[in-house]
Amino acid sequence: MNQHLRLNEYKVLFYRLSLAYIFYFFARVLFYIYNLQLLKVDSVTEFLTLCYYGLAFDTTAILYANLLFIVFSVFPVFKNTNQGYQKFLFYLYFSLNLLAYATNFIDFIYYKFTFARTTIVVLNVLEHETNKAVLFSSFLMQYWHVFLLFLLFSSVWIYLYKKVTVKQFIPSKKIPYIGFSILGFLFVVLLTIGGIRGGDFKKSTRPINLVDASRHVKNIVHSDIVLNTPFAIIRTLFSNSFIKPDFKEVNQQVINTLVQPVKLYHNNPTTKPNVVVFIMESYGREYIGALNKNVKIPNYKSHAPFLDSLSQHSMIFTNAYANGRQSIHGMSSVLAGIPSFKDAFTSSPYPKQKIESLVSTLKSEGYNTSFFHGAANGSMGFLGFANILGIDNYYGRTEFNDDSQFDGFWGIWDEPFLQFMKKTLDKKKSPFFATVFTVSSHEPYIIPEKYKYKFREGGVPIHKSAEYTDYSLKQFFNEAKKEAWFNNTIFVFVADHCNQIYYDEFQKPINRYAVPIIIYKPNSNLVGINNDLAQQIDIYPTILDMIGYIKPFRSWGRSLFDTKISTPFVINSTGTIYQFSRGNYICTFDGTNAIGFFNKDDKALKTNLIAHRNAEMNTLELNCKAFIQDYMNRVVDQKLAN
Repeated sequence: MNQHLRLNEYKVLFYRLSLAYIFYFFARVLFYIYNLQLLKVDSVTEFLTLCYYGLAFDTTAILYANLLFIVFSVFPVFKNTNQGYQKFLFYLYFSLNLLAYATNFIDFIYYKFTFARTTIVVLNVLEHETNKAVLFSSFLMQYWHVFLLFLLFSSVWIYLYKKVTVKQFIPSKKIPYIGFSILGFLFVVLLTIGGIRGGDFKKSTRPINLVDASRHVKNIVHSDIVLNTPFAIIRTLFSNSFIKPDFKEVNQQVINTLVQPVKLYHNNPTTKPNVVVFIMESYGREYIGALNKNVKIPNYKSHAPFLDSLSQHSMIFTNAYANGRQSIHGMSSVLAGIPSFKDAFTSSPYPKQKIESLVSTLKSEGYNTSFFHGAANGSMGFLGFANILGIDNYYGRTEFNDDSQFDGFWGIWDEPFLQFMKKTLDKKKSPFFATVFTVSSHEPYIIPEKYKYKFREGGVPIHKSAEYTDYSLKQFFNEAKKEAWFNNTIFVFVADHCNQIYYDEFQKPINRYAVPIIIYKPNSNLVGINNDLAQQIDIYPTILDMIGYIKPFRSWGRSLFDTKISTPFVINSTGTIYQFSRGNYICTFDGTNAIGFFNKDDKALKTNLIAHRNAEMNTLELNCKAFIQDYMNRVVDQKLAN
C-alpha cells in the first residue's frame, strides 16, 4: 500500500529539500564570519534569532530553485523510481541548487564593496564589461579560499544526497497510484506556492520581498543576515522598482515646499570658469585626513597627503554622502543630480529621455564637455549614459591608445591617464567642462610595480591604491598649474561610493555612504570647512550657483553655498530601505511608511525613536515621501528636463 501511496518518494523529497536548508544555514554563518566587522551581533542567541527569521527567505529561494525538481519528483508517471529517472533528478537537483548556492559565496566578498546583498542589478553592471573572464579569474585567484569552501560544502551536500535513495518499484495497481499521485502533486504544488509567498496564502498579502527582512531586526544592517543572495536575485529578476507612488498626503504644493525640484539662484555674478570634476573610484571619506580631524578616531592615519594639503586651500564638506552604492549610481548623481535607490536609474526602462543636467546647462552656456575614463570604452555603462547626457567627447582606453599602461584588469593606471587628460585639456578652448572617473582604486587594488615599496598596504588592501590615486592627482596638479587655464578653473573632488572600511566609525550604517566633497578654486577665498549635510546630487546645483547661472533648472539637490532657500539633507538607499537625513533626525523608510527615526548623531542606527514621534519626525517622513513621489513621477513620466 505504501508503494501505491508513494510515501517513500515523498520522504526522500523532504529529505533532499531539507539538505538545502542545512547548507543555506552554513552559508549564512560563513557570510556573517566573512563580514563580521560590518554585521556585528551581540550574542549567539541574537544570531540564531536572525537565522530563524531567515527561514522564510530561505524557503522562497529553495523552492524557486527547486521548482522543476519538485515537479519532476512528484509528477504522476510510472518510472519515477527507476535508476535512470533518479539519475536525471540528481543532475537536475544539483545543477539548479549549486548555481543558486554559489551566489551566497560571492557575497562573502562582494558584500564588503556594496554593503547589500547582491541583486540582479549586478548583471546590468557586468554586461558592459569586456574583460569578464579576466575579472572572474582574478576573483578565483584572490579569493581561492571562498572557491575552496564552495567545493567542500558542495561535495558534502552531494555525499549526503546519495546516502538516502528512493526504493525502486513498479506499481501493480495503476489506478490507485495515479489517483494518489494527482492528489499528492496538487498538494505539493499548493504547499510550494505558499512557501514561495513566504508562508501566506492571503490574497491581501503580497509575497515577501527584500524589504520584509527589515521587519524583525533592531539594527537595519542585520536584514542582510536574514536575507540570502539567491532570494535577493530572484526577487529582483523581473521587478521594476520605478513605480509611481501615490502618497495621499503628498500634492504638488507639498513637493514644491519640501523638495523644491526647480532651483533658481541669484547669489553670484555670471562667469564662465572651466569646471573639472574628479569622481574617484571607491574613495571613501575615511581615507582623507583633512575630512576626519574632528571625528576623534584613535590612531587615525590618512592615506591622501595631497588631498589633505589641497584641502587647506579648498572648501571641504565633512558631512557628505553618496546617493548610491555603485559606480554608475555615482555618475548619474554627480552629473545629472539623479540618485539611485533600489536599482540604478541607468538600468531602469527610463534613462533614454531628455535630461537636464550639469552637462546640458553648461553646454547651453557655450562649454565644451568631456568625460574621461581609463577603462575599456563602454565599461560600467559610462559611455552610454555620457551619450544620453550629450557629452561632446568621451576619452577612454581606446583614445589613450597605449596598453603598456594597462593594469591588466580595469584600465589605464591613474597616473598616466590623468597626464593624458591634462594634455587633452591643454588643447581645449575655454570654457570647458571635464569629468574624470579614476580606476586604480578599484578592486583588486593593484598598483604599478615601480611603486610597490612607495605605497604599502595599510589596514585594508585599498589603502595602497588610495595612496597611489592621491599621488596621481598630485602629479596632475603639478603639471596642470603650469597652464593658463588652471587659475580659471573650479576643481571638484568626490567619490562614486565607499569601499573597504578600516575604522569602526565608518562601519556604522549611515557612514558606509560617507564620501568626500572638496571644491578648490585657485587663488580664491573659497576656503573653509562646512559641516552641514551634503550629498552627490548637490554638486550639480552648487556649480551652477557658483558660475551665476541665471535660469531655473531641475535639481533635487541644493547649492552647498546657498542658505536662503534650501535646507541641508541627504537621501540614499540600502537597496531595500530609504535613509533620509534632515535636521535633528534620520528617517528609515520602507517605501510605504517610516520604520525608524534616529537622532542625527546616531549614525549606527542603534536607538529607534519611532515610539516617541514628534512634529519634526512627521515632517521628515512627509519630506521623504514627497521626494520619492516627485522622483518617480519625473523619471517614469520622462520629465527630467525643467
